[in-house]
Parts: sequence; structure tokens; C-alpha cells
Amino acid sequence: MANRKFTWITVLAVAVLAMPAVSAAQGASDDVTFTKDIAPIMFESCVICHRADEMAPMSLTSYAEVRPWARSIKNRVVAREMPPWHIDKNIGIQEFKDDRSLSDAQISMIASWVDAGAPQGDLADMPEMPQYPDHSAWQIGEPDLVVRYPDYLVPAEGPDIFGSLYAPFETTEDRYITAIQTRPVDARSRQVVHHALSYAVDMDYDDLNGDGTQDQGTFLVEYASGKGAEQYPPGTGKLLSPGKKARVSYHLHSVGEDVQAGIELGMVFAPQGTVPEHIRWSKQLARHNTDLDLPAGDAWVRQDGYERLNSAAKLTAFQPHMHILGVYQCLELIYPTTPVTNEIVSCANFDYNWHLVYNYEDDVAPIVPAGTILHTVSYFDNSQGHRGNPDPSNWTGNGSRTIDEMGFAWIGWYDLTDEEYAEELAARQAKAEATSDNN
Repeated sequence: MANRKFTWITVLAVAVLAMPAVSAAQGASDDVTFTKDIAPIMFESCVICHRADEMAPMSLTSYAEVRPWARSIKNRVVAREMPPWHIDKNIGIQEFKDDRSLSDAQISMIASWVDAGAPQGDLADMPEMPQYPDHSAWQIGEPDLVVRYPDYLVPAEGPDIFGSLYAPFETTEDRYITAIQTRPVDARSRQVVHHALSYAVDMDYDDLNGDGTQDQGTFLVEYASGKGAEQYPPGTGKLLSPGKKARVSYHLHSVGEDVQAGIELGMVFAPQGTVPEHIRWSKQLARHNTDLDLPAGDAWVRQDGYERLNSAAKLTAFQPHMHILGVYQCLELIYPTTPVTNEIVSCANFDYNWHLVYNYEDDVAPIVPAGTILHTVSYFDNSQGHRGNPDPSNWTGNGSRTIDEMGFAWIGWYDLTDEEYAEELAARQAKAEATSDNN
């Protein structure tokens, strides 16, 4: 792969100073109206969440519902905070399978519409609202297996709650997972579930010691606020062996009222008897290797984490993970070359309410040789200027509570043999050369 070299001063400058190339003047038109121009954007990118009984705080299905929020909508889309897609558009790979972001032209149109007074327009131009899936529908389609963990009563007040719940799989043969999703069963459950990590464990497993030293079992999937399903690349899967039970390691927190929290796990399997070409993995990698020290009032505090990959691999997904004070994270690849070369493949702003998985398109997903080091660079903001900071007068360190901090990336990948790596690298180089020649 071509290696692009950056300085971290440049990266931080881009993160702090760069704004979308959008202004009211760009693409401005005197006749931009809600019915003709804005409603189609809202229906395509916003209303899936902003409608009755969905997760967003307000409904935006009509002009009457949108108009009071027009100024706020402009501010959020120009800052690329909504729709939730926080990849930095100025750095690294930009081709993703599930990119929900607005284009510069769409952002410009919304901005110019608001600046013109947010006119409604001709009702005859109003498009018909699409039929959206039921809010309770699975994002992975109809699962082949659904596991419902026992409910847990979270009291209105109290410390964060950690523990495990168990439920049977009842599978009788090897099956390979190709898509998986953990979800709280309702809106109230979503409020109290900080995270939920699902594993396959032996039937006699019981986490009695609770100190983290026990084998956790075979990791399946993570859920955190705002996270959706994981769809594995074609030809990959994760083995679920028979004779196992499901374990969810939960972190719950109180929200001022009693909540009966429910969590369920859905899985889609490859056809019976099918063995995928590659096993797809997902783990917490490149965790910070020193204690976090976030003094009260400090902004843009940097933390670094490193992880060595012992095999050649194809990275399929990048998901930053921090807590409330996290604001920005980059993933850098440090290659085992002489001299050492490096490449920043992804940077993303971070919002604790949206733990998003960024799935690379197959033909641009990073392929790396054995010995590559994953380097995460995470930034935290403990200042008063951070909108989500619950208490900028408090020092914050690393820990598992919601008010503590941590920094790492969930990485999805599958291993390659050295021969597979060499073949795919040669194919990409040939494609790049052909594209260059055509241009």
C-alpha cells in the first residue's frame, strides 16, 4: 500500500481548525424550499431516527415539526454532528460500506435554506414519506437465533453496576456467524446500558471471582450507546461451537428512575455445513498503556496506545472507544519496514452517545504485513468548553465507570497468510497503476 506520511501537529491542527467546506453562499439559491429540496434530505438521512417512538429526541417528519429546529439543524449538520457519522473527511480512507454522512452539497443546501428564513415552499412539491422499518426491527434482517438475557432491575439511584447474565444458545452443531447485533429491548433499557459484551462460554462457566482474571470465553460482539449491528465481510464468519451458553458482561448505570433493563442478542448464520474462508475477529486493541491523567480544565489531552499484529491481516472495521470526555481518535499503521513507514488510515470525532463502527469498503480496507503496529492517538477534553463534560472542575483518570475514562479502538479484521497478503497487495498495486494510466 502507498504510505502517506503525516505529522501529528498537522493532524491535530486539522482536527481543531478544519470545518466542512460549507457556507450559506455555496450553492445558495433564492428558491430553496423545504418541500422541494430539504424534505428529500430529511427523509433519506434523518427521519429513520427522528420520528415517533424512535430513539431521537424529536420528530422531523413534516415542515411543522422541522421549522422550530431549523437553526439547530443547520448548526449540527454544518459541524457534521448529524447525521451521526464522525469520520474526519480530511484524513485517511473515505470509502465505507455504511456511510450515512451528508454531502457538502446537501449541507450547503440546508444552510442556505435556513439562512433564507426556512421557507416552506409549494405543498405540491412535497415528496411522499418512505416506509421505514419498524423501530424494533433487527438491522441484520431476521436472525437465525435470538438470545434474550434475563432482565435486570436498575434502581433509580446508586453506583454503576457490573456483572454477568447467562442464557442458553441451544445449538447442536458448529455454526458460523455472519452478522450479529446486541440491542437493549426498549428505549428505557437503552438509557441504562453503558455497554454489553457478549461471549460464548462453557455450560459450567460462572464468573465467581469477578476480578477479571478468569478466561472471559469466546468474544462475540460489543454493544455501547448508539451502536448498531455488525455485518461481516463476504467469505468471513465467527465460529459458534455447540455445547455453549451465552454470557453478557454488563455495565449498567442509574438514570433517576427504576428501569427493568432487557438485553438481547441476534445472530445470522452461514448455511449449515458452510465453513468461511477466513475467521473474522473483533477485539479491543491499542489500548492506552499508561494511566490517564486528565487535569480539571485541560483540553485536548493526548493518549497513545500500541498493538503489534503477529500475522498479516485485512482490517475491516474501526470503532473508536472512549467515554464522555473523549473527543477525537486516529488510527495509524506503523509498518515493519526499513526505514519505518507509517500511514494514518482513519481519524474520527467522538461522541459518547454514538459508538459507531466504520466498515471499510472491501477494496480499500487496509491490508498489513505481519509485525505491523496499530497506533491509536486519542484526545480528551476536560475543559468547560466541552459541551458534554459533566464536571470540568474534577480530575478524571482511567477506569470502568461512566464518569471514568479509557481509550482504545475496537478493530475488526481477519488474518491473511503471507501469500494471501502478497497477492492482494500486488492486485491493489496493479489496479492503482491502471487507474493512473487511465487518468
